[in-house]
Amino acid sequence: MKEDELENFTPYLLNRIMVRYNKGVEETLKAAGVSVPQMRTLTVLEKRGSCTINELSVLTVIKQSTLSRTLDALEDMDCVRRETDAFDSRIRKIHLTDRGRSLCAQTWPQMKGMEEKMLASLTPDQQRAFNSMLKCILYDIRHHNL
Repeated sequence: MKEDELENFTPYLLNRIMVRYNKGVEETLKAAGVSVPQMRTLTVLEKRGSCTINELSVLTVIKQSTLSRTLDALEDMDCVRRETDAFDSRIRKIHLTDRGRSLCAQTWPQMKGMEEKMLASLTPDQQRAFNSMLKCILYDIRHHNL
């Protein structure tokens, strides 16, 4: 494989971009006392509302075993609480607490700042078009309706 072939391989580029993005926000999150998976979990709960573990696993792109440990840590930090579903006792819903909401509010501006830095070479129209294309790709390859 030639180097330019790799540099034009979309999954490779997307992966490199996300690794750099996560590395950039790690320092901010570390200062706030949370990891990237923990913040991803808090952000999904803050933006989407309460979720089941299955839904969270899909939306956070975290394997369920890792997500369970992430939720344990967040529960210990009083950022989330697990409750049995009122209609089906087999289902547990994950809810964001006031502390979790506050932590999101504290770190979200830095995460958005890293996004702005990452997309700085694109015009606002290009950014919207890029996000639109990414959503099309995601919807085409997803295995869930989330």
